[in-house]
Amino acid sequence: MDNKINILIVEDEMIIAANISLILSNLGYEVMGLVPRGEEALVLLKENTPDIVLMDINLKGTIDGVETVRQMQQFCDVPVIYLTANNDEESFNRAKETHPFAFIAKPFKKLDLQRTIELLISQKKSAIKIDDTTSEIPTTPYVLDDCIFVRHLNNMVKVAIKNIFYIEAERNYCRIFTQAKEYVLVITLKDIEKKLPSKHFMRIHRSFIINLSHINELGSTHVVISKKMIPISKPYKEQLLQRLNTI
Repeated sequence: MDNKINILIVEDEMIIAANISLILSNLGYEVMGLVPRGEEALVLLKENTPDIVLMDINLKGTIDGVETVRQMQQFCDVPVIYLTANNDEESFNRAKETHPFAFIAKPFKKLDLQRTIELLISQKKSAIKIDDTTSEIPTTPYVLDDCIFVRHLNNMVKVAIKNIFYIEAERNYCRIFTQAKEYVLVITLKDIEKKLPSKHFMRIHRSFIINLSHINELGSTHVVISKKMIPISKPYKEQLLQRLNTI
């Protein structure tokens, strides 16, 4: 593996954490750290962003794994795989609200962990794979007053501005989410923000731009659009409230 995938392990049973670390290292992944507490994980995540987080739900300490992920999602967007030995419905429903990639029940087999991570990586790669060898159609979107033309399956398709729910960034590309489809663009969130009409769009997080007209719920730390919980970063919260008062 030329560019190693960095994985953070948040697990308070250090024997289990060490075993996971050994498995991942043998599979060719880079273990960014072994952290036993959610509070420590948040400090580390603010300094370095891994590609994947393996999170134990039942962490000891002030905050458990689910709350750690909730707070993490306010400042970074990293796919999460939950590890849990607790099968109670309440914990599962709380964790489900954070939209993890997967749950792995403890004790788990090496093959379960291996396949889950490989599937996650495969999906991330397929999302950004665009064949530029058979077409000269530009990848940069064209934005007009009421629509945006984006590349999809080697064609430029028209997406109505009003139909865009939100835009999510992942490194150097973005995903546009509408009710019907999802589009992947090779453009940074900063660049597409400059192109979008500011009347109904607003950046509320380093990884998200939302269409204000599609907000279904507004919480103290997040908004919900089409069942997706999207974090609000503190610097944008006051501005968001002011914008909503004018709509």
